[in-house]
Amino acid sequence: MRSAGEILGAIRALPPGGLDQILQGGTPIILSPHPDDEVIGCGALIAASARAGLAPVIVHVTDGSGSHPKSRRFPRPVLAALREQEACLASKVLGVGSRRVHFMGLRDTAAPRDGPELIAAAETIVETIEIYRKPVIFAPWINDPHGDHQAVSKMATLVSGMLAAPHLSYLVWGWTLPDDQPIDGDIAGWRFPVNGEKQRKSRALNAYQSQVSDLIDDDPEGFRLDGQTLELMLSDDEAFLVNR
Repeated sequence: MRSAGEILGAIRALPPGGLDQILQGGTPIILSPHPDDEVIGCGALIAASARAGLAPVIVHVTDGSGSHPKSRRFPRPVLAALREQEACLASKVLGVGSRRVHFMGLRDTAAPRDGPELIAAAETIVETIEIYRKPVIFAPWINDPHGDHQAVSKMATLVSGMLAAPHLSYLVWGWTLPDDQPIDGDIAGWRFPVNGEKQRKSRALNAYQSQVSDLIDDDPEGFRLDGQTLELMLSDDEAFLVNR
């Protein structure tokens, strides 16, 4: 058992890797717990893959409707529709065509983490992505401190086994872990340099106005990605960890 500070230090010290090393000629399949996680964790990789003609695929697992639960102007169905619109715009900015963006529509904050529901969700993902050549599965790190992220990580493990496909983890909330939190497991993988795609990644994240601005202003307790949190999440290169 090591501290999160040690683990994050090891992640920041991973060797740089290019698309050839990370994807091994496969198709990047990004499993995103909520619309915007794909940009935060993998935006540069998605954009670079699209520019290289590798045609990435994005699967949004939940509907993102839980960020402003007390908003009257944006009740769950309205917010879910808005998050989908934002996701389509962000994908376009990153170079991903609408036919390669999929929405599972599970309820935000309620993604299954065990039992038959978890297996059913993994099977749905398999049905969605099995048409794509040599899938390489990307999903949040199991230590990301959010229930939906951990659920999608578990789904990815099942999907990887069902398809005999590589499974790589990316960080979103993991970058914000307290230094003294105990973390289990070894670290292997690559850093993917963001510099070449930094502007495009920033533009894609800005498509999520419901999450980064005061667009929804009638829920004082609603979620918003503030500048300090974004700095923690985006200050480093993207990291992709090998799951063995």
